[in-house]
Amino acid sequence: MAKKEKSSEEVGPPGLAKDLQVLTKLRLNTFVLITTLFGFYLAAKGLGGMSGKWMLLVHTLLGTAACAFGSAAFNQLMEIDDDARMKRTADRPLPSRRMGVVKAFAIGWGLSAFGVIHLAAMVNSAAATLAAATIAIYVFIYTPMKKWHSTNTLVGAIPGAIPPLIGWVGAGADWNAWGGWFLFGLLFFWQLPHFVAISWLCREEYEEAGYQMWSNGDVSGKKTVVLFIFFSICLIALVTAGAPTGLFSWAVAIVHALFVIYLMRPILTYGASGERGPMRKAFFGTLIYLPVILLGLAFTWS
Repeated sequence: MAKKEKSSEEVGPPGLAKDLQVLTKLRLNTFVLITTLFGFYLAAKGLGGMSGKWMLLVHTLLGTAACAFGSAAFNQLMEIDDDARMKRTADRPLPSRRMGVVKAFAIGWGLSAFGVIHLAAMVNSAAATLAAATIAIYVFIYTPMKKWHSTNTLVGAIPGAIPPLIGWVGAGADWNAWGGWFLFGLLFFWQLPHFVAISWLCREEYEEAGYQMWSNGDVSGKKTVVLFIFFSICLIALVTAGAPTGLFSWAVAIVHALFVIYLMRPILTYGASGERGPMRKAFFGTLIYLPVILLGLAFTWS
């Protein structure tokens, strides 16, 4: 029996709920909330535990989520034409014209303003300041910088690394404390091999859209491999530095180093062949790394 084809009415365009998920980058920003929660938990652990802090955690997550969703909307408002040129983003609500610019701006502005004000009123000024800085760097520096310099990846990793610091200060810990900045560094250096791998896999689309990425022209993948290894070594060095400062034991640092090297195997044996398979495995390795290291630190943090 022939397979019944779905009619255009049955398939249809994505609904408003789906478009809002895409506009706010709901799935991607789930990582923001997880890392914020992680920073809050570790800070609270050092301050006597989570007792009496559960509502404070809820307010911290709510404000941070609103800021993240709002900045995602602003990012897409600034990249409508560029998104329209790339297959993987052309069906977003703005380039596909399913959502108007005014509506998207109102959503972005409303969420961002609510998030910062909520953090200031219900958490503390330090969390609100960090959230506002995250929005400013992501929207006004990183987003336009993607068009004119390849170091945008370094700048983009900054707002991606601030959420655990928001959680840290949200729980009442000192934002100057080494533990909070260690978490910032962990997320910062994790993002870099993650981003260089995905930018190489999508390099043709990025080049077509006019984005200045490290992967541009790197057909063999040699440059990307060097960057991936360098940033992975930085990640190992950071965690190794955490042991003598008392954040966790030397055993944790050693196991972490071995784990990173294990995940790097596709890259270490890559040979600049230009094949997508090993680079894709390396990318998925970065996805495996984050939840494992977060859970590991949750149990071993002093």
